[in-house]
Amino acid sequence: MKFSHSFRVSAADIDAQSHVNNVAYVKWIQDVAVAHWFSATTEAQREKYTWVVLRHEIDYKKQAFENEEIIVKTWVGDPTRVSWERFTEIRRGENLLVRARSVWCLVDRNTLKPTRITSELNELFS
Repeated sequence: MKFSHSFRVSAADIDAQSHVNNVAYVKWIQDVAVAHWFSATTEAQREKYTWVVLRHEIDYKKQAFENEEIIVKTWVGDPTRVSWERFTEIRRGENLLVRARSVWCLVDRNTLKPTRITSELNELFS
């Protein structure tokens, strides 16, 4: 299941080179992943589990600028026992600005330890 979110680039996202700062892209990658999680899961699931990032690989293709309309799209790949690959694309219209691959680990909120991705969770994001 793909999930997307669109928004306008704010002045706070701009760096000294007058384009979007790389840190803003990382924040958008995290924000869309969290929004995807909240859109697909129940409150009980969110109380039981959380996610931590193990890895980000980001390819910056083009620049974005203040006031541009941006679309951030994300989806998950096949799970391992306790982690998922998550893919993200950030676009301005048809122009690909950023492509990212992240690895997220499912964590039990009570123990704060990695936990197995259940078939129920896998089905929610397939």
